[in-house]
Amino acid sequence: MRKPFPFVLFLAFGVLYPLEFPAAGRGASFGIPGALAQDGWKAEYESVCSKTDVAMTLSITELKDLISRCDRLKPRIEAEEESTRKVYLRRLRMCRDLYQYVLDSKEPK
Repeated sequence: MRKPFPFVLFLAFGVLYPLEFPAAGRGASFGIPGALAQDGWKAEYESVCSKTDVAMTLSITELKDLISRCDRLKPRIEAEEESTRKVYLRRLRMCRDLYQYVLDSKEPK
């Protein structure tokens, strides 16, 4: 019985590390559906909103940085199609509001 190991490895590697072709346009990848090739703003969104569970442990400087990153990310999401825009803008606003609340509670009055 043949083992499909090399082929499975090839497929897994292709999903994890899609080959990008600049001439094919942004987000184009070899063998991977367009939905799996994330735009840069999604990676930034994940990076920014991934710290909400530890927001109380972040320093004031870190909180200010996250808030400014949220503000810079907003126009990029606003350029997306309607359903994506609605979902991600609401989530981004919730992340930003949480960081702002924690910042306000930490700053001396």
